Amino acid sequence: MGGHWATLAFALGLAVVHIFAARIYRRLSVAGPAVTSFGGGTAAAYVFLYLLPHLAEGNRAVADLLKPEIRALPSVAAGFLLFLVALVGFFSYYVLERVTHRSQQGRPEAGRVVFGFQLAFFALYSGLVTYPLATKLRVALLPALLFAVAMGLHIFATDHVLSRHFPVRLTIRWRLVLVAGTLGGWLAAVFAAPTSTLLFNILTAFLGGGIMLNIFHEELPPARLSNFIWFSIGLGAYGMLITIATFAARLGAA
Repeated sequence: MGGHWATLAFALGLAVVHIFAARIYRRLSVAGPAVTSFGGGTAAAYVFLYLLPHLAEGNRAVADLLKPEIRALPSVAAGFLLFLVALVGFFSYYVLERVTHRSQQGRPEAGRVVFGFQLAFFALYSGLVTYPLATKLRVALLPALLFAVAMGLHIFATDHVLSRHFPVRLTIRWRLVLVAGTLGGWLAAVFAAPTSTLLFNILTAFLGGGIMLNIFHEELPPARLSNFIWFSIGLGAYGMLITIATFAARLGAA
């Protein structure tokens, strides 16, 4: 039960980010490339040292789970199932961004229908971030905390993307939809915990695909806007934390 209360605290933290993200970003923007580059460095470390290894590990578990159930399924096909799901998540986010940009042509922001889809997608996205945290906390504390920190920074960045697309429509009233998505992820974890390894890994893979596109498209600053030193600090510091957490978890399980 402790994991659920910790997850609730995380969900409430994300809710605060959704409500105050625009104000926080305006204050941080005075630091310019330093903040953007530091966030990009931590995002890159998260992808290569946490997300991709966990996708590979989950993929092996899913392949082992499916082999006895579906004997006709080739082992090669089972071996890349989660990566296929991650690709679907990646493509889903890409399609949504593409539609948004096309509908914005000649207008200050996209239309109501596109806004509704974006809002619903980001609310689901926030819920999928919150949902697996209780399970991660039960497995190991430090990796779960690192996941929470990385996801908090990531949600802050995705919220800024939504604010940039819809500077007029995204009022406090609609931000409450994002808050509802975040708290909905916690409620789902409480009342419908992911007991199935297959379901849990599929949800993680779909989320991971969307995270990867968003990180490489939005969070890694172009050379003209980046600060090499702050990018390196973010990558090195967060990479070191993930490495320590990974070895601590392996030693604890041994």
